[in-house]
Amino acid sequence: MPFEVLKKRADFLRVGSVNKKVSTKTLVLLAAENEIGIIRVGYTVSKKTSKLAVERNKIKRRLRAIARELIPQYAKPKTDYVIIGKRDALTRNFSDLKGDLKYALKKLEQK
Repeated sequence: MPFEVLKKRADFLRVGSVNKKVSTKTLVLLAAENEIGIIRVGYTVSKKTSKLAVERNKIKRRLRAIARELIPQYAKPKTDYVIIGKRDALTRNFSDLKGDLKYALKKLEQK
């Protein structure tokens, strides 16, 4: 099941206000149902994580790569997700990073 990317600030704020959140060592996953009927994913890494744009962009690239693999399999339909990258996502082993997202998706399903 393909997914789209969240781009509008209002969508990010709406997902953040729902209070469905799971935090791991490398990321925070927020979720909110949508009326559109498709899965949408947004990515964010703040300057608090790293002052260097190069590092923030690398974290986002890594998050996008794991989301491409895992979101179609584990995400709930009709849901918007926001993945917030943490500093450890920069250096964490890629398979462990995938495990963190998989854990967060499964944990959100239970909420």
